[in-house]
Amino acid sequence: MNPFPVISSNLSPTHLATFVQEKYALNNHSTCSLLKAGINHTYLITAEEKRFIFRVYSLNWRTESEVLEEIRLLNLLKDHNVSISYPITDKTDNYIQTIKAPEGERLAVMFSFAEGEKLLNFDEKNHFQIGVLMAKIHQITENLHLERITYTPKVLVDDVFDYLPRFLLNDTEEMTFMRTTQTYLLNEFSMVNLESIRKGTVHLDIWFDNFNIARDGKITIFDFDFCGNGWLCMDIAYYILQINSTERDEAICKSKLDSFLAGYESVAPISEEEKRILPMLGVSLYFFYIGIQCQRFDNWSNTFLNEMYLKRFINLLIKRYFDLNNLGQ
Repeated sequence: MNPFPVISSNLSPTHLATFVQEKYALNNHSTCSLLKAGINHTYLITAEEKRFIFRVYSLNWRTESEVLEEIRLLNLLKDHNVSISYPITDKTDNYIQTIKAPEGERLAVMFSFAEGEKLLNFDEKNHFQIGVLMAKIHQITENLHLERITYTPKVLVDDVFDYLPRFLLNDTEEMTFMRTTQTYLLNEFSMVNLESIRKGTVHLDIWFDNFNIARDGKITIFDFDFCGNGWLCMDIAYYILQINSTERDEAICKSKLDSFLAGYESVAPISEEEKRILPMLGVSLYFFYIGIQCQRFDNWSNTFLNEMYLKRFINLLIKRYFDLNNLGQ
């Protein structure tokens, strides 16, 4: 009897250990353990005293050409000595592995390990350094184009409604807020002075879960899976969201926000138009990511994504940030 078809599987760490030993010429005592199962599955590879990250992409999440473009970006940043987790070739100089999982062929890439640890709360000095690091990345990626997604207003605030109605009824207060805010955001996008906005390649997911801070203060950014084309200030707006969501004390939040922006502007200026639209972009990015959660329900968020979760997300994150910045007035 043939196995019943599946839509998402967790690959055996034991067998992946053997797989990477052979592909990357690692010693027979190398180990593999699952760190996180999400849209992509992240495994920790330990080989003697060295550690690596092995990312296995979900089925039909990224094409091979999209992954190659991510790799191109990472190698560009590495060549400029930017502190990022970079891709590693196997013994035949290939970056991408193809794994025949039960659901179909999945792509996989080995990355360098980012030393340090993830911290939810950290001081102004670290926020300053993150601003510096982000600005250095933007100096390299300004006017760079990847053959990947472009983060247009449609992608950010329209596409969510292809998925959200599956989980949230149209007659709820939360859906009414989302629809009304969508109209507001699209109007705001139409009034942006594009001549004052820097464009290029963005990370679009720089937050505390995607960088490690070492004991010596070195910060290493990783997980460029959402990299694409857009306004560089989208990265700034997204990071500001994270400060607001983790620091509820108004004075502390402002202090850390000011430090981050000061760090960024010590390397590259932020135009007044970019600063003006940061709150609007932040709300737009909340729209985008709640849409991703709904879109990838099957292999990521089905343990908690339901109507109650979405109502809390909309009220406690999106609406709170919308009201905090006095948008729509």
